[in-house]
Amino acid sequence: MQLLGDALALAEPGGFIRIFVDEGLPMAHLLSAAVAHGRMPDYIGKLLSAFEAEKQKREDTSYPSPAQSLIEPLSRREVEVLQLIAQGLSNQEISERLFLALDTVKGHNRKIFDKLQVQRRTEAVARARELGLL
Repeated sequence: MQLLGDALALAEPGGFIRIFVDEGLPMAHLLSAAVAHGRMPDYIGKLLSAFEAEKQKREDTSYPSPAQSLIEPLSRREVEVLQLIAQGLSNQEISERLFLALDTVKGHNRKIFDKLQVQRRTEAVARARELGLL
């Protein structure tokens, strides 16, 4: 609880909210416990309100977004490779840009294609745009 108190003390002057909200429900529980102990009620109240607004927003969106329809989401690196594919870079150019071995780039391509359920680079880009990933 002391660590949370320290984090709150550092975050309050800057008005940081998203950093706590992005941690999800476990953080909301910790903040509720902290406010119950009388710690920083004004700031924690703002944070808990942000959690509530986030929850409401999720409930209002009852249908999943297209990107959520992926069985397995793309990793950060896969999205990075996909963005470079969309820019028209070759595997060799992607390899040089990201400082990766050519075989590693090809491996990322295979995983991207599998996750997007496509066969070609152009299909991957089109599917990613359709899903809002690009």
